[in-house]
Amino acid sequence: MLPANAVLAANRIAAHIRETPLDYSPALSELSGANVYLKLENLQHTGSFKLRGAFNKLLSLTPEERAAGGVAASSGNHGAAIAYAMSKLGVTGVIFVPEQTSPTKVDAIKRAGGEVRFFGNDGLDTEMHAREYAEQNDMVYLSPYNDLDVIAGQGTCGVEIARQLSAIDAVFIAVGGGGLISGVGSFLKSVNPATSVIACQPLASAVMTESVKAGEILDLPSEPTLSDGTAGGIEAGSITFDICRDLVDEYQVVTEKQIADAMCLFIDSHHMLPEGAAGVAIAGFLASAEKYQGKNVVIIVCGGNISRETLKKVI
Repeated sequence: MLPANAVLAANRIAAHIRETPLDYSPALSELSGANVYLKLENLQHTGSFKLRGAFNKLLSLTPEERAAGGVAASSGNHGAAIAYAMSKLGVTGVIFVPEQTSPTKVDAIKRAGGEVRFFGNDGLDTEMHAREYAEQNDMVYLSPYNDLDVIAGQGTCGVEIARQLSAIDAVFIAVGGGGLISGVGSFLKSVNPATSVIACQPLASAVMTESVKAGEILDLPSEPTLSDGTAGGIEAGSITFDICRDLVDEYQVVTEKQIADAMCLFIDSHHMLPEGAAGVAIAGFLASAEKYQGKNVVIIVCGGNISRETLKKVI
């Protein structure tokens, strides 16, 4: 169902998003012995892959639902994507963000036309509050990951990758709530079941990794991390948990130093800015690169929205 939905979503949102490049990485390829390609979602409108799911969800709503308005919860990128998509489609709404959200990402949401409200210290608390607010005000809750339309939208990134590279041995994807890996992984495995899907998470917030190990969604604390886009808990009953449990071949958990080193490597070799979550995916690959010598590997550079303060810490 998900792979077919991703194809439908690709057609639905094509006029609103950018098809991002899949660039060969000489530096990572030489370093690892693999043929490494980078899917540059940092070049997407609003600076991350989240725009795909945002547009697909909003375009899937009925006229009545659009008129009622939307409510989103986000650590930044989903909020900016929803705000941008709502402004383009004439939908009004509110975006709730955790108290510690990067000012850079808050400004991005506001620039995109979104109304920002702060609530909670953990992304899961913010999501629960936003869902309750939507129910109380008869509005549509726009989940960052726990929604089939959003997952199908993120899966359009996989549709592009399959079109851009015919033989893919492995794909490395940063994971928070699991929307991106659910959509992309499902589509790429429908094209070639032998493609390995590797989930990458920071040690400071490896909630999906630990939950899959335990066989249930766990309520775990998250420590501060460069990868704020993947930090926080997972909504109870999230459909992404079952998908990740059944789909993902391997989980790579990386330290803050590994993330920072990967971000610096990307900056030095590709002269672009990655956000922490993108560094997680690169670090996850580097941690297991010896397995992929001679293989075609795709790393999704999921976003480029990084604050000046965080960038200073990294470099």
